Amino acid sequence: MKNTPQNLPGYNFGHPWYYTLGGTILSPKQIRAEVSAGNYQGYMAEEINAVDNKPEPHRSEALRALKVKFTKDLAEDISRYRQIACTIRRDRAENPIFFEPDSCADNHTDISLKYAHIYNDFAHLNYIEDLLTQQGDLFG
Repeated sequence: MKNTPQNLPGYNFGHPWYYTLGGTILSPKQIRAEVSAGNYQGYMAEEINAVDNKPEPHRSEALRALKVKFTKDLAEDISRYRQIACTIRRDRAENPIFFEPDSCADNHTDISLKYAHIYNDFAHLNYIEDLLTQQGDLFG
């Protein structure tokens, strides 16, 4: 039976043990759908809010610059995430787990961290997109 968050109590996609115990590796599209389903704005929400409070045209210019930065970060994070996922899938195929492991491998920690990075990148981009659809104060 394939492990899912429902049968891995206490562990989620952002935890190394989730992957150590054979949890499903999400695709970037699935991660994006998770972010879209929630209200999380990312760990840099306060900094993004500070940019949003600038008067136009500085506000829009700075938000677009942040969008470019997070888009670049997202591409790099997805690339690395896919490399780690391939390694884990290969390891699982070559060495199926028939017992409870007693420690996490580095690649399980790596993928959990990359998952968190991608999750935050998508959250930041969604939040910035929402802000860019609103008209900023021209005289603030």
